Amino acid sequence: MTRSPSPSSAPQHALSPWRERLFRIIFEADTPAGRYFDYALFGLIVLSVGVVLADSVQSLRLAHGGVFNQLEWFFTALFTLEYIARLVCVRHPWRYATSFFGVVDLLALLPTYLALFVPELHLLIDVRVMRLLRVFRIFKLSAYVSEYQSLGRALVATRRKILIFLSVVMMIVLVVGTVMHLVEGAENGFSSIPTSMYWAITTMTTVGFGDITPKTDLGRFISSAMMLLGWGTLAVPTGIVSSEMAQQRRDSLPPPTTRRCHECLTEGHLMEARFCLHCGAELPPP
Repeated sequence: MTRSPSPSSAPQHALSPWRERLFRIIFEADTPAGRYFDYALFGLIVLSVGVVLADSVQSLRLAHGGVFNQLEWFFTALFTLEYIARLVCVRHPWRYATSFFGVVDLLALLPTYLALFVPELHLLIDVRVMRLLRVFRIFKLSAYVSEYQSLGRALVATRRKILIFLSVVMMIVLVVGTVMHLVEGAENGFSSIPTSMYWAITTMTTVGFGDITPKTDLGRFISSAMMLLGWGTLAVPTGIVSSEMAQQRRDSLPPPTTRRCHECLTEGHLMEARFCLHCGAELPPP
């Protein structure tokens, strides 16, 4: 008896030609059309955020409030069309809608429409600035994306060393805070050990708010030692992470592209890749 193929083994349905072209323009920046689209989108985002910022200035709002309102609806209409186009050209619209940028795109639209019913929600339009994260794709700065990912991997790889370093710093802060509480006392602002520890942290990190300052000669000497110690302390985690990043750079792979999988919508696949690294689906030809 012949068994019918399971849904998982059924062939993938290819996108129609116009949806395929629209997908490459909107989601990929490795073609001239994709780059121009991203440049235009980036410019619109910057202009729309600028309108929101200008509208928050009371004098400008009183003088040009009507113009700002019309511009906001103009940008909202364009971004609405863009959001619909993204849903139309992907194979799994719900998967895109629930992705990070899909949620951000939706949140960039909702405040303007909801403000018709709840005017206070108009302030949430500022969430549109989050879409500026696309700047890494717009300018195709793959080196910056790679360095960002490298930094994340370096932080994960060196987390034990950093935790040990932070524990040593906290021990120094605790000891010095206790000593300063005994040396300066409550009359000079060091009213408790936690307050003295707060002073030690601001001094060691070279922030120096100045709300609590030592008055005695011994206290000033300890403060000077903490300031000098802070210079060296700040360099330790930088050296740890930089060393790990240098090691990863020596073992790094070729920079990723903006090729995107139609199934899971993840990008960064190499030009010679045939299948998605994450879900195994066949990638469209570059």
